[in-house]
Amino acid sequence: MEKTYYAGNRSRMYEQMQDHAMLVMFSGREVRKTNDEFYPFFADRNFVYLTGIEQKESVLLAVKEDGKVKETLFLLPKDAMAERWTGRRLSAEEAEAISGISDIRPADTFDTAVHTILAGGHYSTRVQHLDRVYLDLYRADTTDRETPVHGFLRKCQTDYAFLTLGNANEILRKLRLIKQPCEIAATRKAETITRDGILACMRAARDGIWEYQLKARFDEALAMHSPDGPGFPSIISGGSNNFCIHYYCYRGQVHNGDMILNDVGAHWDHMITDVSRSYPCSGHFTDRQKLLYECALATSNHMFETVRPGMRMDDVDRTIRQYNAEMLKAAGVIRSTDEIGTYMWHGGAHHIGYDVHDAVARPEIIGPNMMFCIDVGIYHEAWGIGFRLEDNCLVTEDGCENLSAIIPRTVEDIEAAMRS
Repeated sequence: MEKTYYAGNRSRMYEQMQDHAMLVMFSGREVRKTNDEFYPFFADRNFVYLTGIEQKESVLLAVKEDGKVKETLFLLPKDAMAERWTGRRLSAEEAEAISGISDIRPADTFDTAVHTILAGGHYSTRVQHLDRVYLDLYRADTTDRETPVHGFLRKCQTDYAFLTLGNANEILRKLRLIKQPCEIAATRKAETITRDGILACMRAARDGIWEYQLKARFDEALAMHSPDGPGFPSIISGGSNNFCIHYYCYRGQVHNGDMILNDVGAHWDHMITDVSRSYPCSGHFTDRQKLLYECALATSNHMFETVRPGMRMDDVDRTIRQYNAEMLKAAGVIRSTDEIGTYMWHGGAHHIGYDVHDAVARPEIIGPNMMFCIDVGIYHEAWGIGFRLEDNCLVTEDGCENLSAIIPRTVEDIEAAMRS
C-alpha cells in the first residue's frame, strides 16, 4: 500500500469525528509467551489501517480543531543496543515514507504531548475547547487481556475527567466495510498465493500422510512468496477431524477413503483470504463424497449467480442454507429440508479483509466493493464425511465475482490437480 492510502484512511476517519476532539490509536505491545519469551508481535489492525506502521509501542495522536487536523506519530527511537537483540527499528524518515505523517516523535514523549494539549498549552495552535477523545476500546470478550488503550482510558478518567469518550471502533468498522482498489488488488494477489498452498497440499496427499506434513507443504508454498505466511491459523485436517470446525492440532493421519480439508488463507499487503477446499486423500472421490460435494458446489455456484447489490446481508446466509437443503433433499440425503441443521453447522458468510473475520460494520444491504465469504459446509457424521467449500466474493456494480475461482473447485478439476 502507498502512503496516500493510509493518509486517505486517516482523512476519512477525521471527517467522521466531531470537532474539538482528539484521536489516540495504539499499535500494541508484545504478549509474553513464557519466562523471557514473547509471541511474535502483531500490530493492531486498525492502527495499521490508519498508518501502515507495524512496530510495537507506536502511537498515533491526532487533534481536530476548527476543522483542521494536526497529527503526530510516536515511535520507539533508534537504539543500537536494543536493535542488536530484537531487530532494527524504523527511522523517522522510514516511518514518514510509509505513513505520510511528517511529525515523528519518540514514544516516551507521548504523555507529555497529551498533557500539553489537554492542559491548554500549545500544540501547533492553541487548543481551547478540546472536550472529546476517540479511542478504540473494542474487545471481542470482556475477559480478553487489556491493551495500552485501556490504561490510557483510565489515565483520561483520572487526570482529564472533562473528556467525553468517542468510539473510534465504530467509525473504523464502517470505513473498512468498503474495499478500495488497492485492497482488492492485494486480495487478488493473496488468492494466487493461497492457490499455490492448496495445490501443494493436494499434490502431496497420499495414504498415511500426517496432517502436520500437509501443513508443512502449505507453509512452504506460502513462504516462497513472502515472510507474511498464513493470514490466520491454518485449518488442515482429514477424516473425522474435519468435524472439528476450528481444528489446529495437525496430529491426525489421513488414509485413502478420507476427505482432506484445507480452510486456509494467505496474507498479502495486510489483506487476508479465507478459502476452503476439500478433496479425497486417494485423489478420487467416492460415490458418497461426490454426491455431497456436488450439492455444496451447486449451492456455491447458485450464490455467485445470486449475490448482487441490494440483496440483504442476512439473506446470504439464509439462501445458502435453504438452497443446500434443497440440493441434499433432491440427492436423497435428507427427507425434509427441516433436517438441514443436522448437516450444516455454521453460517455461510462473513466479511474478509484486514482480519479473516473482518471487523466491519455488518451491513443490512450489501453494496459494491464489499468482500465476504460464500461458505457451504456439509457434515454427515453417519457417513464419516465432513467438509466445506468456501470462496471469496467481491460484490460488483451489477453482481459479484468469485475471487478464489482460480483454485480448483469442481470434482474434475480437483482430481486433475491431484493427478498432476
